[in-house]
Amino acid sequence: MDSLITLFNQFMVYMNSGGLVMWPLFALVIVLWYGLGFRYHTVQRGTQKSVRVLIRKFASNKRTQARGFIDSAVVDGLQALQETKDKTLVRRHLNDAFYSYEQALKKYSQLIKTIVVVAPLIGLLGTVIGMIETFDSLASMSLFSQSGGIAGGISQALFTTQLGLVVAVPGLVIGRILDKKSANMEMDLEQIKDILCSEGDLNAI
Repeated sequence: MDSLITLFNQFMVYMNSGGLVMWPLFALVIVLWYGLGFRYHTVQRGTQKSVRVLIRKFASNKRTQARGFIDSAVVDGLQALQETKDKTLVRRHLNDAFYSYEQALKKYSQLIKTIVVVAPLIGLLGTVIGMIETFDSLASMSLFSQSGGIAGGISQALFTTQLGLVVAVPGLVIGRILDKKSANMEMDLEQIKDILCSEGDLNAI
């Protein structure tokens, strides 16, 4: 319990050291990692077999339980195909069935990119504010009477830039990796549609 209190006090000291801008940055950290966690959970493909093999297995009932995103899409695609009486409307029904999947792959993507761009700018704003306060204190000579002097004032001003980069860099790297996986899964969804819309492939299954 004492260690938690000590950790909390250290956290509060760190947050207060950079001024009010630190709290919006901390809020962005929470939102960013929530979005990254959601996207990471969403882009879990499941079975690593090809789309054609998955369709064949689910169509022949060799597999009945979906283990991931693409597995679930195959199951819903086959169900939409069975429910479509007019075969000329298969593509339209598949588009409707996969709409929620396509939206899930894109969810929070723009939010993450926005935070990655905005966080360093907010950090820079905090640094500018801190530098202005430092030079104001220099003008009144009050900074010399404080512990740390000029170096201490500049150090405090740079805390926000540090936190802004801490937010942006992991978000940029992990976000790019998740975007790549999301793009691959969008291609898998399109391949499922193409196979299910092809009478020849359906007969081959």
